[in-house]
Amino acid sequence: MNSAQTNALMTPTVELKKKSQWVSALGRVKKNKLAMFGLVLVIFMILIAVFAGVVAPYPYEEQHLADSLLGPCAKYPFGTDKYGRCILSRVIYGARTSLLVGFAAVTLATLIGGCIGAVAGYFGGALDNVLMRLINIVLSIPNMLLAISISAMMGTGLVNTVIAISISSIGEFARITRASVLSVRDQEYVEAVKAISAGNSRIIFKHILPNIMAPLIVQYSLKIAASILAAAGLSFVGLGVQPPTPEWGAMLSAGRSLIRYNWWLTLFPGLAIMITVYGFNLFGDGMRDALDPRLKD
Repeated sequence: MNSAQTNALMTPTVELKKKSQWVSALGRVKKNKLAMFGLVLVIFMILIAVFAGVVAPYPYEEQHLADSLLGPCAKYPFGTDKYGRCILSRVIYGARTSLLVGFAAVTLATLIGGCIGAVAGYFGGALDNVLMRLINIVLSIPNMLLAISISAMMGTGLVNTVIAISISSIGEFARITRASVLSVRDQEYVEAVKAISAGNSRIIFKHILPNIMAPLIVQYSLKIAASILAAAGLSFVGLGVQPPTPEWGAMLSAGRSLIRYNWWLTLFPGLAIMITVYGFNLFGDGMRDALDPRLKD
């Protein structure tokens, strides 16, 4: 029996084993009530963001100057701001902005950091030393401080906010990917692929990365919450998404000077941030527990 026939026989077994592992992990997530509660919160916020135009009672930029700074009432359940804009509508549309920044920033950081970590871990040697020293420099700067510095240099806006948060998160994904690659690069299936003269890019992206997805998925789900908080922080200090685009951090900043007498200006955007971050953290913790081999039944 030649090597091609051997690989053909082994492939279904390997794929079946991988599938059973993911099915088992999914079953453990379903048993985790807190993780499922977090998933419900996340899905709820995503649906709110997707259908904001249907759910919101008013356009987010529509002003009713005669109704400025009204407290919660039947017409405006979350009250209005100083321009008479509906807080409920702005919170709903703000979910779209905050989730977009969170998912886009973390996805970009995962792709760039994952590639850097995979290359460093696979090739090792001088390339590994150079790349990891650069990553260590990035990691030595607090994420929020680095994001603020990048935003101050590049300017404000949605795209620049995504870039700033993603750059500040690259180091974590690079380190996790490198450590995972180091743990599998000398295993038998990698050596077998090398023996048939497969290219390095094929080995990394087709055979190594698919087998180290578990820690990346966990980090991805947890990092979205941190990115939403970072986006809110940048907007709060005036370096993130700019008005009139609704964003929870910017809404908190706009209402902080009126918080003593107009509490609804900061309460409801703050609750939206808290619920979203709490949901992602619960779900991320559940994914971590489900995919941790030390916690398998």
